[in-house]
Amino acid sequence: MKRFFTSESVTEGHPDKICDQISDAVLDAILAADPNARVACETCCTTGLIMVMGEITTNTYADIQEIARETVREIGYDDSAKGFDCDTCGVLTAIHGQSPDIALGVDKSLEAKQGAAGDEYDTGAGDQGMVFGFACNETKELMPLPISLAQHLAARLTEVRKNGTLPYLRPDGKTQVTVEYDNGIPTRVDAVVVSSQHADSVGLDRIREDIIREVITPTVPEGFIDENTKIFVNPTGRFVVGGPNGDSGLTGRKIIVDTYGGYASHGGGAFSGKDPTKVDRSAAYMARYVAKNIVAAGAATRCEIQIAYAIGVAEPVSVFVDTKGTGIVSDERLADIVTSVFDLRPAAIVKRFGLKNPIFEATASYGHFGNRPYKQVEKVWENGREVEREIEYFGWEKLDAVDCIRKEFGL
Repeated sequence: MKRFFTSESVTEGHPDKICDQISDAVLDAILAADPNARVACETCCTTGLIMVMGEITTNTYADIQEIARETVREIGYDDSAKGFDCDTCGVLTAIHGQSPDIALGVDKSLEAKQGAAGDEYDTGAGDQGMVFGFACNETKELMPLPISLAQHLAARLTEVRKNGTLPYLRPDGKTQVTVEYDNGIPTRVDAVVVSSQHADSVGLDRIREDIIREVITPTVPEGFIDENTKIFVNPTGRFVVGGPNGDSGLTGRKIIVDTYGGYASHGGGAFSGKDPTKVDRSAAYMARYVAKNIVAAGAATRCEIQIAYAIGVAEPVSVFVDTKGTGIVSDERLADIVTSVFDLRPAAIVKRFGLKNPIFEATASYGHFGNRPYKQVEKVWENGREVEREIEYFGWEKLDAVDCIRKEFGL
């Protein structure tokens, strides 16, 4: 049976992504000096204006105005001719501390308050909510093919802009990929849409030719594009007005782009600007990690996991596993294995992935999942002085639980 599935992505110059990056840049700046800070930072932007707001409790200082301007500069909006200028835009802030009522539950979990034997992980979840993690064997990174291709196209669009290959491109852009499936197996790309902001001096014919040659052809795997594939490049014919000058932006408005492109469920919570006590973020990373390791271990070819929490409680209230009939044991048995093998308490998740480190701005563009884990030396503050320390990025993409899962199944 044939079916078609479509996912989209956006570049780092999209207004919503500008806001995600500013929010995570603020978070990183604070965590670099105060790893225990509580941060819920939201950003909005429009023509000539950025506003940063939210709840932050910390013992350090972050120059939010400077962080916002430098983030926009790195994205590429550094000249009014592009419709937005990091040096001349207004930056407003409206920040206050985290509610003490929330802190009561995060600082000490309900289990600890009721006399359960405590350990270093006896802090509570920062809010109620449910999160989902997903993995499948369609790509080497164990992500759905439509969102994987859309993310890579968006990243390539930015790459050719920044490295000067296509210097007339501007930061705002969107991509979309439709994949044809035959009995659940991706067989071809049916449609590709790429829209990129550009200088007024360049015509559509050149833009189309350049983007097909420099962006689409090098990115889509050989054999997936055929004579029936529909390719749309700037289908309106013109995309000069873009970024915050074209649309307002808001943190957390690209949650499907951030995750699985609509291919899997989503709990509704956004990621950017939130410190890891917020399970919207940290537990979603854990759910992806568990699902990915299950698929990599050969226990299923596709796996979706839901984890749900109550505010102030450390242990999840529920764990649900759905392998879409591809598991080597029942989903109920797999859920039991997940809860026995993995510590799903928020503080344990934070420790496992090093989520008190300033690693989050790197996640704010081109997806939080499907990336290669890596380590990098960064400057952080310890005991009142700046030091260099190696920290890990995208640790939730590691496959270091595969052997443990295989052992449980005798594989």
